[in-house]
Amino acid sequence: MTSEQPVYSKQRIRYAVLSLFIAQGLCFASWASRLPDIKRDFNVESYLHYGLLMFLLPLGKFVAIPIVGFLLPRIGSKKTVLISIIGYALALFMVSIIPGITGLGITLFLFGIFWNMTDISLNTQAIEVERIYGKPIIATFHASWSLAAVIGAVIGYSMINLNVITLYHFSIITVVAIIVILLNYKYLQEPAIATEKKEIKTETSLTEKKSKKFRMPESLLIQLGLVWLLALIVENTMFEWSDVYFQSVIKAPESLQVGFLVFMVMMFTGRMLTNFAYTIWQKKTVLQIAGALIFVGFITSSLFIGYSDDMLIQVIITSIGFMLIGLGISCVVPTLYSIVGDKAKTPVGTALTIMSSISFVGPFVSPLLVGAVSDSHGPKWAYLVMSLVGLCIIAAVSLGKSLKK
Repeated sequence: MTSEQPVYSKQRIRYAVLSLFIAQGLCFASWASRLPDIKRDFNVESYLHYGLLMFLLPLGKFVAIPIVGFLLPRIGSKKTVLISIIGYALALFMVSIIPGITGLGITLFLFGIFWNMTDISLNTQAIEVERIYGKPIIATFHASWSLAAVIGAVIGYSMINLNVITLYHFSIITVVAIIVILLNYKYLQEPAIATEKKEIKTETSLTEKKSKKFRMPESLLIQLGLVWLLALIVENTMFEWSDVYFQSVIKAPESLQVGFLVFMVMMFTGRMLTNFAYTIWQKKTVLQIAGALIFVGFITSSLFIGYSDDMLIQVIITSIGFMLIGLGISCVVPTLYSIVGDKAKTPVGTALTIMSSISFVGPFVSPLLVGAVSDSHGPKWAYLVMSLVGLCIIAAVSLGKSLKK
């Protein structure tokens, strides 16, 4: 760290970064929990049009990558976090007041930009805190985000059933998030920029001395990147379509639209159990089990609800399916990170960049695929198609020698 910045206890620094992860999780879950209301308020009747709106989020996330790449080396991760997360909170508020479908599209695009800017810059802070502690603690930050997302889902569910309009709901969350940001901003740390530049310069000069021939990344990273891509398809489907599915397929009243809530609860629970799972199974097996749970979950929520006309039974069956999906998807990304640390021959930073370059396609696939299938055949068929992604995860993990012990 630079010598000019104030020195705080490492615990206080850690709590500050945890608080910002919590603020981000609250904003995310608040947005996701009100998607059926947003769809209704803006008269988005077509599933395809809804999918196209959701497509603007990953498009914004993609645009954010060069923006963060420009900001981080120039103003540092501390200021980038401040810009990103305040922009994220304000974009959430703008969703509730913007007039017209065009305005909603622009706002969702901006929401996606600030979303990914926050992800990248905040994880940069988490890595710096881990460096200060000298031991792996990044999982605690992601767990805090998951817990906040569960709390945000509960708040969203409560707001809906108390008939609190989206404007008031998002205004409260935005104010809370900004207060948390301002209270904790000064405790954020800045990695030693001079050291980073020196390392980059050294790496560049070394690279220039080597052959300029293209080198294929190791097969393990290609395999893991593909699994990550499939996981992002599942995640984004559940984030964006869970409560819409309850609203459109089951025709459940708002008091029973619990799809996003039960999914997030099980996603958080699964992340808490992931390390325990490693004591029972190999990490490859954990990923295979995750794919199986995702497959069974989508099959349950798309096929089994047809066995009863009772709405309450359909809600229970679909909730079980969503719980299985949440439990399955919860451990995929943490396990991929862990496998990279254990097995990859490539430096971790480079390895994650390679995997991200492969996986970024995932969020673009889900809104268009689910939207198109839902528009032509209905959401149940879209979820049935999504069950195949679980099988693809099993196949991607099982095929090849990269993950063999």
